Amino acid sequence: MTTISRRQALGGALAAGATLAKPGRVFAQVSPHTPYQLKVMEIAAREAEKAGAALWRRDVVAVADFGLPSALPRLHFADLESGTIRSFLVAHGRGSDPEHDGWLKHFSNSVGSEATSRGGYLTCEWYNGKYGVSIRLKGLEGDNSNALDRAIVIHPAWYAAPDMLGKWGKLGRSEGCFAMSPDQFDEALWRLSGGRLLYADRIGEV
Repeated sequence: MTTISRRQALGGALAAGATLAKPGRVFAQVSPHTPYQLKVMEIAAREAEKAGAALWRRDVVAVADFGLPSALPRLHFADLESGTIRSFLVAHGRGSDPEHDGWLKHFSNSVGSEATSRGGYLTCEWYNGKYGVSIRLKGLEGDNSNALDRAIVIHPAWYAAPDMLGKWGKLGRSEGCFAMSPDQFDEALWRLSGGRLLYADRIGEV
């Protein structure tokens, strides 16, 4: 399995997020022309095909690249119909980053691990949880089969907001959930929920 260095990861991510908006709006809308962006689109299409009939909608696939640090937009919404990508900040689990240096060290599917799990998830219904409206996730693979039991969801959180980067140079950590900035979370509600695919891995290793 091929790995990428942190320097290579940063280079690829900077290419993916080159057209960033003003502070407070750190997502980008770009066309998938760089090698990194093409890889994201290829993975999105491949994983949607793999998920097959488990998906209710196949227009948008989210690809979370945890080979990148939390300081960079690494949750990519790949629109398979228009061929565009929108990228957002997303936090990983504290069990995956015990040193809290902003880099995910390992994945885990274990209950109580507070770690991020890799693999494909089906986005399910909205519900009101600890952080307000959240999106329930169902793990589709052995590597994330405990997602429902672990209450792994997509939710907004203050510690995933862009101002954390100015203070600490990294986001805070979740308990394994995909935590997004509150001012960006609506993008997940409207574009990703309702039976679409969220795929998480280290892009440099797939």
